[in-house]
Amino acid sequence: MYYQYFGLREAPFSIAVNPRYLFMSHRHRDALAHLLYGVGAGGAFIVLTGEVGTGKTTINRALLEQLPEDADIAIVLNPALDSAELLATVCDELGIAYDRGDATSLKALTDRLHRFLLDNHARGRRTVLLIDEAQHLAVPVLEQIRLLTNLETDSDKLLHIILIGQPELAAMLQRPELRQLNQRVTARYNLEPLSLAETGAYIRHRLQVAGLGPGTELFPPRVVRAIHRHSHGVPRLINLLCDRTLLGAYGQEAPRVDKRMLRKALGEVTGELPPRRGAHVLAYAALALAGLTLVALAWWAMPGGKDQPIAAAPAPGAAAGELRGSEEASPPALPSPPWLLPPEAALRGLYALQGGTPVPDDPCAGTLRCERGRADTWQEFGPLERPLLLELVTPERFAASALLLVLGERSATLATREGVATVPLAVLASYWRGGYRYLWDAPDGFGSGIAEGDQGPAVRAVAERFARLDKQAQPLAAERFTPRLTERVRLFQRTAGLVEDGIVGTQTLRQLNAAAGLVLPPSDRGAAWDELLASGFRP
Repeated sequence: MYYQYFGLREAPFSIAVNPRYLFMSHRHRDALAHLLYGVGAGGAFIVLTGEVGTGKTTINRALLEQLPEDADIAIVLNPALDSAELLATVCDELGIAYDRGDATSLKALTDRLHRFLLDNHARGRRTVLLIDEAQHLAVPVLEQIRLLTNLETDSDKLLHIILIGQPELAAMLQRPELRQLNQRVTARYNLEPLSLAETGAYIRHRLQVAGLGPGTELFPPRVVRAIHRHSHGVPRLINLLCDRTLLGAYGQEAPRVDKRMLRKALGEVTGELPPRRGAHVLAYAALALAGLTLVALAWWAMPGGKDQPIAAAPAPGAAAGELRGSEEASPPALPSPPWLLPPEAALRGLYALQGGTPVPDDPCAGTLRCERGRADTWQEFGPLERPLLLELVTPERFAASALLLVLGERSATLATREGVATVPLAVLASYWRGGYRYLWDAPDGFGSGIAEGDQGPAVRAVAERFARLDKQAQPLAAERFTPRLTERVRLFQRTAGLVEDGIVGTQTLRQLNAAAGLVLPPSDRGAAWDELLASGFRP
């Protein structure tokens, strides 16, 4: 197969949904945040729309993994049903018993479902209904679904409904006969295709997950630009084009793809095929079969072949012959770089730098929120808003970490047990696989987000942050999220390049914290670390 020719463990561009290949662009993260906020805020309806292939199923999978443990979910994948059939499907999903003879009775099914919702609420559990391909729902069925949300307590709906579909769903909800349902939508998001930069990051991400070694480029920038142009940034089309293009490169024994191969792949993917497509495919297959042995021998013999030792820092303590594909003795063991820290020590240092000392036994259980992320390039960090813990892998394949204080153009400033060190990015990159962690300050009661109409200390804290940012003596709100505060949030989101929805989600709050000066600026981080060490702190 072609992936073996390129030194990959498996085909990287399968269109099957594989959680290991999950790529969350900022659009996907925002979409997921809106869904989680809608469920957490007790809303009746949450709507996610997007063109075919933009990643709605990816969001579904991520949502299911992050729903709270006290949630029971019913998933309807085929909504081409009438009202009774839909209610019966929901009952089946939730394990609600009913008399099959009453399957056509809306009243019997509704009564059973209402009883389940009341019992579930009494047990302290919430119920979520997720309907995929919701643009296929008939108007009478949508109205029946709306009636299910009439059951509520003084503060919460007993059923949270997530509608996921193509853009036609948003247009359908604007119809006059569905205005009551549309008014109950508490969170909505339209998932846009990937940008050019995100398309390149997406391709690199899938190749790296499939096992592509560092420093290998299979898709030159000009080819990535052409893929983005022809796919319009739709992940499913990107997968198809990349898969066919790699197959063409394999058939021609080429080390990387080019635009000529992409043109042929485009013909296959779009259906605009040349007259002798079958002959081309047979030619590729014959060439592959005839040259398989030669290709394999040539690959194994290449100086940069996939099983040759990587030219990185020698593995400390590596035994002779330990590196796969090498029968020669390893170089003498060298001490680990001083900036290479055990993960637990780096996390303690990160907490001390942002939350002060003493550090809790579990830093992630302290006053700061612990988050994980993944990036494919240094540029994705942009201006480094806060210190980061980089998740590293040593040449011996042990987990390690680095505490990143400042990111420069060609070097990074790292915190060590002896002080601060400057390390070339090329050296750091040989250890880093893309994972990182960070801590940030969320006010009490924040949850997954707040919006207009919410009340509590989190609203007051957000209003105070804006007052600090604007140098105003009086915040725009006390403990109730007012329309004035909503407008200020929208203005901030517009300026910061965020989704302008007036909702203070995690991304908006993190950027607000940085803008309001609640995050240590890069120029002060090195001195702050030195002061910690001088006070006796040891990570």
